[in-house]
Amino acid sequence: MKVLVIGGGGREHAMCWKLARSPQVEEVHCAPGNAGIARDATCVKLADGDVPDYARDRGIGLVAIGPEGPLVGGMGNMLRARGFKVFGPQAKAATLEGSKVFAKQFMKRHGIPTADFDVAESFAEAEDAVRHFGDRVVVKADGLAAGKGVIVCSTIDEGVQAASTIMVDRAFGEAGRRVVVEKRLEGYELSLIAVTDGERYKMMIPAQDHKPLLDGDEGPNTGGMGAYCPARNIASPELVERIEREVIVPTLQGMREEERPIRGVLYAGLMIDGDGSLGVLEFNLRFGDPETQPQLTMMSSDLAALMLESDGGNVSNVPVTWHEGVAVTVVAAAEGYPVSPRKGDPITGLDGVEKGDERIVFHAGTSLDDGKVVVSGGRVLGITARGPDLDTARKASYDMIEKIGFKGMQYRRDIGVKGL
Repeated sequence: MKVLVIGGGGREHAMCWKLARSPQVEEVHCAPGNAGIARDATCVKLADGDVPDYARDRGIGLVAIGPEGPLVGGMGNMLRARGFKVFGPQAKAATLEGSKVFAKQFMKRHGIPTADFDVAESFAEAEDAVRHFGDRVVVKADGLAAGKGVIVCSTIDEGVQAASTIMVDRAFGEAGRRVVVEKRLEGYELSLIAVTDGERYKMMIPAQDHKPLLDGDEGPNTGGMGAYCPARNIASPELVERIEREVIVPTLQGMREEERPIRGVLYAGLMIDGDGSLGVLEFNLRFGDPETQPQLTMMSSDLAALMLESDGGNVSNVPVTWHEGVAVTVVAAAEGYPVSPRKGDPITGLDGVEKGDERIVFHAGTSLDDGKVVVSGGRVLGITARGPDLDTARKASYDMIEKIGFKGMQYRRDIGVKGL
């Protein structure tokens, strides 16, 4: 079988890397890909409308859609209408990620635990909502904002400024036409991801993402500065079972009832506090980034088989197994990220740092310039290491990143520390 992966970031590199190792897959293609993906796949630049013709002409048997934009935009619908097997939901289902307002109202309708919230259609309404909830709020742009449309606030003034940034300054464009203002949940974040055929599901191992730019969870929110898995120190089997019961199952059932069945991925970003209460922060309808990088490094079974069964099949038929140990991904980001990343600088030290399937450099924002790998995006590399325990995997990942460099490179030095 030939597979086409849509996207060009670290998540898509991990997908291409894993699919290339499937006994069912003879060729991997990726649109548009990046400098690292080109090692594992044939990269091609395609407009969305050209994807079906390319897939037909190349005999593609499965199209795996990585990013949220094409999913919300209906690429899954277009491809299925032309007879392709697709990993990724229809546009109606992707609304669960594409609209924070829809997601919060959906959770309220179906009794899924989440923070108290208000929806604001204007800045005045948003300001009132901030003052109603008090000094610890989160203000979220309704639409897609590449993981950056969420502002966590500690004072009323910060909350009002966040609403102004999103709704008046339009820092995230039309995504900020409406906002969700919600009570700030306290605790630790956890990512639980299920691959589903709309009814049945298989769980990925639990992961913990690190969203803020700086050590100690300081600084602005980003798309994710690193992750590790399994996060069993914070996600006991009992907690995972409870989240399945209280979040995963009712979400899949509720989406079926609303004629929006999810085929592909249901990602629940959660906040867990010390007394055991939990709340959903967000839903995604695709693999996480960077969580996918350590998760697929840990997966020992066939990803392609799971993807195929998610589209009109039965994922219960697919065994999903994992390596022993822990995997850690540390993101190396460009100078100026997440506001205005510097691009074009050459990357050094990539040769010789990888080792089999245990030390891997996943590329996110890279391209080739006259044969040299250069920075082309905000999050540049996902330095990933697998080891027998979290401490060993962390040390291996940071040992790798110390050998790699580009002008202004920034990365957190505490990825996985919470797990220790």
